Amino acid sequence: MATGELNANHYPAQRAAKVVQHYLNTLHGSPYRVIGLNRVHSGYAEDVADSGRKYNLEISVQDFISNKTEKCTAEVLFPMGEQQRPPQVQASLEELPKTNTKAEEEALFKKYKTNQSLLLANLPDSYGHIDPDMEPFWHLGTVASSFIMLNESTENTLYNMAQVANITQLKTENDQLKFDYHVLLHEMISQEIIHWKLLFTWSPPEGVKVLQMEQLPNSHHYETPQNKN
Repeated sequence: MATGELNANHYPAQRAAKVVQHYLNTLHGSPYRVIGLNRVHSGYAEDVADSGRKYNLEISVQDFISNKTEKCTAEVLFPMGEQQRPPQVQASLEELPKTNTKAEEEALFKKYKTNQSLLLANLPDSYGHIDPDMEPFWHLGTVASSFIMLNESTENTLYNMAQVANITQLKTENDQLKFDYHVLLHEMISQEIIHWKLLFTWSPPEGVKVLQMEQLPNSHHYETPQNKN
């Protein structure tokens, strides 16, 4: 792996920046806010003795829903060692893209808290289409999958969520919505499609809380849809 100044358009800088995207989504993502990588402005990599490889990045991130962008300074450390461990991320946003989503989030929560019977399959469908009413659940899948993609990322991976294969809403007595998702992740370096089961809760004040992540056997038929993000 190269050290020193990095080409912002090449894989080492892009892969480290993608980890920052996943990290920010675990902190700030919601059905109405999904943060994506807009651009890598600069990157610097160095070997840290007995720790791993550290990337210092200047990037821009974008709220995919509002299309607003903000500058972000980040540090990503990929730990060394035979046993894979999640990267350690520190990130500082100049300002979180301003979008007032409180009313939409509360309306969505109230609707599905009253009627706990959501059951969906294939977001997007084979034509890349998602019904507008179901887009918040695609966004929730992206945010929840960010916990997996952050945990699984290394210097040799580049993850996107490709599809939500199915969603089951589970009944809950507390002030959370609870979901069982089957998601398909695209690891773009190996071109592998990886199936995961996600159990998580969401509410407007608490955000997404992942309860369980389980990799599934890749035995399901998969037809690549158009990428929404």
